[in-house]
Amino acid sequence: MHEWALAEGVISTARKFAEENGLTKVTEVVVVIGELQQVEHDVLEFAFEQLKTKLFEEAKFVLKAEPAKFKCRNCGHEWTFKAQGLSEDISEAIHFVPEMAHVYIKCTECGSPDFEVSKGRGVWLATIKGEKDE
Repeated sequence: MHEWALAEGVISTARKFAEENGLTKVTEVVVVIGELQQVEHDVLEFAFEQLKTKLFEEAKFVLKAEPAKFKCRNCGHEWTFKAQGLSEDISEAIHFVPEMAHVYIKCTECGSPDFEVSKGRGVWLATIKGEKDE
């Protein structure tokens, strides 16, 4: 389950940020997850709860999804992953082998397979909030 590894990475990075900024308590961590990552939000939330240390005992982990967006290199048209109407099997195949996207996804305007993914990849920390001892 890569969700556990993601949770460990997020907590590790947030801990480092807290230490570097003198935070003694983390109250909120906002994580943005690209749609193409196929992360199970429920599993990730559970992992956060299980991996919390004292620094995070009152922290709220907020997960925000970033929809995938594509831009055609041929005609410049932009469209979303949902507009493609792919089956769950194909969506999962693209998640595991991203290069497969060009086999299944075509520009919804001109039909070209030459596009770039402009949004919806990756996982990153958007914000970390906390408190300092006075």
